[in-house]
Amino acid sequence: MLDDFTDADQPTRRQTKDGPRWGRRILLVVASFVALALVAAAGFFVFLNQKVSGNISQEELLPKAAPSATLADGSTVAIPQKGVGQNYLIVGADTRPGDVGRSDVIVLAHVPEDKSAVHLIHFPRDLYVAIPGRGKDKINAAYAYGGSPLLVQTMQNLLGVKIDHVAKTDFEGFQKMTDAVGGVRVYAEEASDEGSFKVRQGWNEFNGEEALLFVRERYTLSEGDISRGKRQQAFIKALMLKTLSRETLTNPVTLTKFIDAATDNLVVDQNLDVGTMRGEAIGLRNLRGSDVVFITAPFTGFGTAPDGGSIEIVDEASMAELGKALRTDTMETYADVTVTP
Repeated sequence: MLDDFTDADQPTRRQTKDGPRWGRRILLVVASFVALALVAAAGFFVFLNQKVSGNISQEELLPKAAPSATLADGSTVAIPQKGVGQNYLIVGADTRPGDVGRSDVIVLAHVPEDKSAVHLIHFPRDLYVAIPGRGKDKINAAYAYGGSPLLVQTMQNLLGVKIDHVAKTDFEGFQKMTDAVGGVRVYAEEASDEGSFKVRQGWNEFNGEEALLFVRERYTLSEGDISRGKRQQAFIKALMLKTLSRETLTNPVTLTKFIDAATDNLVVDQNLDVGTMRGEAIGLRNLRGSDVVFITAPFTGFGTAPDGGSIEIVDEASMAELGKALRTDTMETYADVTVTP
């Protein structure tokens, strides 16, 4: 009886010993999968880092740092160097035949120190401003005369701020980025009809080709280049929010396609490295639609330059207010802010 009891009891003792052993094996398997996932994730980000580094070109796009700026009224202001957010100049060129080298998009993106918002300020290409060493001309001419460094100098004097970084791309890049994220939903302030391509007032779903047509059009719009600038801002906002969405950031295939499209043919200044770009993107990951604010650089109306060209006349008082808000990182107080859906 004792032997029978002992034999009957053996499986129970083995089960008692084997339970923890199987638990340890399961933990080891799970740990192995976690380790493999971490290795894969690390490998993925190394891959992305290599892709970005291979695609992006760096050029001397920034002038030497200026301690002060001479404003339109002749006064001099100190240019803050840190602690007031970051200012990114985005320059876009239309690469259609006959348009090569033109700076058709001039947008200053201000990211406050706390990264709670992004202010996108569109500077119409015909804005009539003082260009260092060239007198007064359209702001677009600064780029034609001296490339990005002269455009940066022009804007620093116009606003009294430091331009921290510059990024140059072309319109074809917009098309590729849009397709990479599966299209974008863009709000149009006014409808337009360009034959086979129609835009309705309100929300529109665009693929890459449609988005390209959307940001290029100006002749059928009520305010020409001003209206086109508003469309470009609306598109940039839509693309930014789609890129920072969970569906994009958590999909390795989509993320890889977008990063490849965004960095192909992208040229940045000599001080903007991949680590800085990645850190800024991570800092902005919680942005909502209402946190992206659009502004058109203030002007009082239209006029004619001495050479007969049409120009936009700077509203010097409002431009001074804009510059002060940028210098002090208080853009939320800027009185002329206009927000689009």
